[in-house]
Amino acid sequence: MLLYSSKHCRISGRMSAMNRFNDEGASSSSTSRSSPQVETDDDRMIAIVLSEEYANLDNAIAKRLSSLSSIPHVPRINTCIPNYNDASFDHERLFQRLNMYGLQEVKVSGDGNCQFRALSDQLFRSPEYHKNVRKEVVHQLKDFRTLYEGYVPMKYKKYCKKMAKSGEWGDHVTLQAAADKFVAKICLLTSFRDTCFVEIVPQSQAPQRELWLSFWSEVHYNSLYDAQEYAARYKPRKKHWLF
Repeated sequence: MLLYSSKHCRISGRMSAMNRFNDEGASSSSTSRSSPQVETDDDRMIAIVLSEEYANLDNAIAKRLSSLSSIPHVPRINTCIPNYNDASFDHERLFQRLNMYGLQEVKVSGDGNCQFRALSDQLFRSPEYHKNVRKEVVHQLKDFRTLYEGYVPMKYKKYCKKMAKSGEWGDHVTLQAAADKFVAKICLLTSFRDTCFVEIVPQSQAPQRELWLSFWSEVHYNSLYDAQEYAARYKPRKKHWLF
């Protein structure tokens, strides 16, 4: 978990500037296609943002779950969605675990982009950069094909093309690619019956940060925070009445 530092504020500012740049570029064009120069500048800005390192890690959740043992992570594509009864039991199990460990979800939209929205919230304190996160994950999949191809039971180019589409569900292969790309340990609090904790670590580097997600098995991802941190972050504003 990342501290909300001044460095993060600078990153958020850059992302906001990038969004304004994209909006202006889109409005000034007479066609729906961006120019190569705009795309190049966009990629460069994203690369700058994603290369920033955060100086501090918030270990509140890690300390709380330090006694739990995780299962080995094996990247895999999505399996079949559970039926209504199984999904309901899984959701209740996840809810109980959140309460047990004093954790709180930041709920993200269930529009098919939930994994990337949750990762975006952990990286940038906002789920709205999910398109950029997806783009970087797909680049990782394409650039390091040999690391992931063996886990994909279909033509790999077809898989990458599918994952590049907004609304396509992320899977455990994209989670591994995200861990590798962002040099992060991704920690999942899950609804699995046999284990509640899964760690996904970079394959070739020591992790420089931790990203915490909840995983309602095969249904939905959310961003995860210590409940006290969440309460401070989303503290209700005082109402000022005008008479």
